[in-house]
Amino acid sequence: MAAKWSIRELEYEISKDDKSNVITSVHWNCTDSKEVTKDGEKVTYNGGIYDVTGLDTSDLSSFVEYSDLDEDTVVSWVKAKLGDDKVQSVENQIESQINKQENPAKGKGKPW
Repeated sequence: MAAKWSIRELEYEISKDDKSNVITSVHWNCTDSKEVTKDGEKVTYNGGIYDVTGLDTSDLSSFVEYSDLDEDTVVSWVKAKLGDDKVQSVENQIESQINKQENPAKGKGKPW
């Protein structure tokens, strides 16, 4: 399994310190999945987390023009803002979601 980080939406100030479209918040997803064969059938288990991370815009010395942004750059900003421990925690939570689906502790249904 390998967690996939993606960006759903950007919030920005239209004008700040002579810059245009300064990113202030990032709406992101982190998802993962695991495919297994269970009783001869392929089953896919999915997990994910959605959150919003605010960015510090007090220093725009390394500003990137809005039109020059790509998803990898913005994901790197989010991960840097969260820090290594939080990034690992997010990915661990998703792995736990998937493990609980694959190995449930509870069930529901009817015996007939």
